[in-house]
Amino acid sequence: MYHDRILTCRDCGMEFVFSAAEQEFFAEKGYTNDPGRCPQCRAARKNRGQREFRNGFGRQNRQMYKAVCAACGKSTEVPFRPSGDRPVYCKDCYRPPRLRV
Repeated sequence: MYHDRILTCRDCGMEFVFSAAEQEFFAEKGYTNDPGRCPQCRAARKNRGQREFRNGFGRQNRQMYKAVCAACGKSTEVPFRPSGDRPVYCKDCYRPPRLRV
């Protein structure tokens, strides 16, 4: 049913083989699109993605905004621009009471 196909990588422009076995695997997983990148570019992209998620938010240079905690009055930084119509809490006051140490 499946046969090897030659595809072109969208990143490096090189041709690569999309084997019948890979096509069968893609079909079993329910994937409907052909891969757009060769195996080397897929691996490089995956490795690059893992480095980008080092800080837990997936961004290296996240914009932070200064705010004052509504509970304790301590100065803090948050990853969103406070609008002033809702309270902002520092990370210590934001945690539910059962998780506070």
